[in-house]
Amino acid sequence: MKLTPVMEKYILHWGEMGTRWGVNRSVAQIHSLLYLAARPLTAEEIAATLGIARSNVSTSLKELQSWGLVKLLHVKGDRRDHFEALSDLWETFFAIVENRKRRELDPTLSILRDCSLECTDDQDTTRETKQRIVAATEFLENLLAWYDQVRRLPHAVLLRLLSLGARVEQVLKVAK
Repeated sequence: MKLTPVMEKYILHWGEMGTRWGVNRSVAQIHSLLYLAARPLTAEEIAATLGIARSNVSTSLKELQSWGLVKLLHVKGDRRDHFEALSDLWETFFAIVENRKRRELDPTLSILRDCSLECTDDQDTTRETKQRIVAATEFLENLLAWYDQVRRLPHAVLLRLLSLGARVEQVLKVAK
């Protein structure tokens, strides 16, 4: 696959952003290449296009599939596996958020809940510390409950919500 200068710039930047988000550069670059590609690509095409070792491509594709960001496809008359990224940006966004929630926030909430329960009977923990632990637990519970509700909204509603921006305060008639 021939990359245009714009495509190359996009892919290189996505790789840089991936490293800042804690994702391997190759994984992020492969994801962006597949997102930009007009058709599903084989692992060999990905390796050749990005100049990445075939073994690295295979490992990266498995990770992207585990996140639900890349699908495996079969093309009639070709025995090789082909791969494509989700093209819907909302689906991509929610797949990333859902995985991060499952890997990072859910375990954190579990520990916070344990700490909240344990500190009620703990005589050595100060009242202020207990309140902060409970506040952190309630905050994360509320945030995740809100996320679960927002996740189910139709994309058109999400777009309207985004376009409201700070005007949501006026819509809700919240006093300052």
